[in-house]
Amino acid sequence: MFFYKGLRMPRILHIDLDAFFVSVEQVVNPDLRDKPVVVGGDPGGRGVVACASYEARVYGLRAGMSLAVAQRLCPHAIFLRGNFYRYRDASAGLRDILAEFTPDIEPLGLEEAFLDLTGFEPLYGPVRKTALQIKRRIREELGLTASIGIANSKVVSKVASDLCKPDGLVEVLSGEEPLFLAPLPVAKLPCVGSKTESALRRIGITTIGELARLPLSFLKQSFGVHGEIMHRYASGIDGRRLAPPAPPKSISRETTFGEDTSDRVFLNATLHYLGERVGATLRSQEKQAKCVTLKLRYADFESITRSRTLKEATDTDRTIYEVGQYLLEKALERRAALVRLIGVGVSNLTEGRQLKMFDPGTERLERLNGAIDRIRGRYGFTAIEVGSTLPLRGMFSIEDGRYRLETPSLSR
Repeated sequence: MFFYKGLRMPRILHIDLDAFFVSVEQVVNPDLRDKPVVVGGDPGGRGVVACASYEARVYGLRAGMSLAVAQRLCPHAIFLRGNFYRYRDASAGLRDILAEFTPDIEPLGLEEAFLDLTGFEPLYGPVRKTALQIKRRIREELGLTASIGIANSKVVSKVASDLCKPDGLVEVLSGEEPLFLAPLPVAKLPCVGSKTESALRRIGITTIGELARLPLSFLKQSFGVHGEIMHRYASGIDGRRLAPPAPPKSISRETTFGEDTSDRVFLNATLHYLGERVGATLRSQEKQAKCVTLKLRYADFESITRSRTLKEATDTDRTIYEVGQYLLEKALERRAALVRLIGVGVSNLTEGRQLKMFDPGTERLERLNGAIDRIRGRYGFTAIEVGSTLPLRGMFSIEDGRYRLETPSLSR
């Protein structure tokens, strides 16, 4: 049952799960609660902080910081490698809860989303009451806490939720947006990054209220179109509608090695495994791809991508791997250097399956992939393997039926 919004005043919620990766790990292991915890990897390695608990943030730890620096700042912190699949499942649980309240949802990453509850008061009652109910459901069903901002727009609700972390709730009443925003630092606006903040500070602007009082013409002259956006947001004006998630334009998997390597067998084994992950995702989405891309990052941080367009769209693991392997060999012929990161992706996606009447070999491969997908779906990804990926058994541990790749980006 849905309600016509008409001229009703918008009521937008921004929901953000607190310290998401760490909080999920604390659900799995309650002994981690109330302790400085970092998800990202081994501090003796080359990773970065993906998420830090609030107890760790007291020491200055933040996302994107080198793990080595994080350990120096907080030597007694507990460092975890992280598990993407746990986070994906928790994110799916969040989406399921939110979908029970409104179809108007705009996901933002794994742990946050906008909701439009405009016009739902006759069904649920006051929006604040609904927000409290959502928080309760998230706590009871997922074991996580959420911070929620309520306002008449996306930008103000986002600022509100950021201000009340962790486990808070702030509602900005209609008409009070400029008053709410005025005393806050300009950096609280989502459209103001560090460079823009520094530029504003140089002209004496430190609060959102001061930014809102600047002439629009001056901001447009100084910052172009971005200046106009800042002026609107600083005044609490944001007419953007919620945008449903767009269909993916590409699918990719990558991993950063714990140590740089030039071992061709290991590189090919990793490439094959990543290609299988890409192929499985393609098939689960009932898509095929016409372009395969290899990504390499060398030890000196030079990154390259190499792509090849296929004659026909495909979703088979073998084709993805063979093209990726060809691109890898060509890249290493040009530069035989130590490799830090490898990845493979597909793009130019098409819906459905294309019938290949005169290619029974391709049809057999598709049936084989389907059978393997069913086995892996039931028993885990490593329940059945090709010979090319067997060298990974001596390099990576297996968890939940999958190779656990040591990577700061929590690659899948």
